This record gives sequence, structure tokens and C-alpha cells, in this order.
Amino acid sequence: QVRLVESGGGLVQAGGSLRLSCVASEITFEPNVMGWYRQAPGKQRELVATITSVGITNYAASVNGRFAISRDSAKNTVYLQMNSLKSEDTAVYYCKSELGLLDSWGQGIQVTVSS
Repeated sequence: QVRLVESGGGLVQAGGSLRLSCVASEITFEPNVMGWYRQAPGKQRELVATITSVGITNYAASVNGRFAISRDSAKNTVYLQMNSLKSEDTAVYYCKSELGLLDSWGQGIQVTVSS
């Protein structure tokens, strides 16, 4: 199973920026899709953004135009650049990889946006 470790979270003021990183290890094949999901208190986990192995991206409507996902296959790393952060972006952010029928999740990292 792919091991995923997130970093880069923390506390930021509204309007600020953060960059999340997720490093994948213990992989045999490059995941087809990697992505970021988030879960706010009392809410279900939701998709934020995904990127395929050939660079096709998909974003949730709520972050489109503010967040950017990218991928460095040589480093087995996926990034999430988050700009113009809002209080409603506060959540635990999870990295996910998809390889065939095998999904792997990171442990999550807290992002808190203060208004």
C-alpha cells in the first residue's frame, strides 16, 4: 500500500496562502490519480482537487480559481497551492492516491483560516 505523508498546514489569516505537500513512498507503480480532500468539523469529507498522471486536473467549484494542484512524479509528490484563503477553507486536508482499485490516504493535516 502507498504511504502518504502530508505537510505544510497551519494557521493563516483570511486572504493568505499556504502550500500543502504530500509525499508518496513505498510505491511500486505511479498512482493514476492523486488528490486532495478535506473534512471540516461536522461535515463529510469532500473533494478539493485531483490530478492524473498525465496532468489532467479537476477542482471543486468552491476552490476553482484560488487553489492549484500540481505533481512532481520524479519526487512522488503532489502539491496544493492555496491562495485567497477563506474561513470556510478551514478543515483537515487529506492526500489520496488511486492506483487501480487501491486507494490510499494520508493521515491528514490541519489548515485553519482565521477571519
